[in-house]
Amino acid sequence: MKSPKRQSVAVFSNPFTIPGFNETLPAGEYGIETELSSPPDHLHPELWKASVIVKLHQQESNPGLARTLKVSLADLDEARAKDKMTGKELADFFLEEMLSDPMVQMVMEADGVSERQLRRLYSNVRMSKATSDAPKDED
Repeated sequence: MKSPKRQSVAVFSNPFTIPGFNETLPAGEYGIETELSSPPDHLHPELWKASVIVKLHQQESNPGLARTLKVSLADLDEARAKDKMTGKELADFFLEEMLSDPMVQMVMEADGVSERQLRRLYSNVRMSKATSDAPKDED
C-alpha cells in the first residue's frame, strides 16, 4: 500500500534558495508533492520527518531534463515565508498569516477581539522591544 500524497503548487514572487542546495531558483510556480505520513515500509515511522518533492524548472542547458528536489517541509516553509515578506518584518508576516486564518477569525469573534486590537497589541510589542534594544545613555 502506497503512502498518501498531496499535490499542490508553491508560487514564489522572487528568486529563492533552499538550504543545502547550491542554486538560486527562479521565481515562478513549482509543483509540490507532500507525503502525508511515513511510508508503510519505513523501518522507524516515529523518526520519519515530513518532506516534500519540489518539481524544479527545466534548465536552458538541459531542456528535456526533469529535475526534482527533496526538501524538508520546514525549509520550504521558510523559503515561502521569506518570499512573502518582501521587506516586511517576520512578525508582520506572521501577524498577517494569523489574521487571514478562518479559525483564528472565529476565535477572535467568539472572544470579542478585533483585528484593530491585535494590530495595536503587536505594534506596542514591537515598539517596546525597539526601545529596550536601544543603547542606553551613560552619565
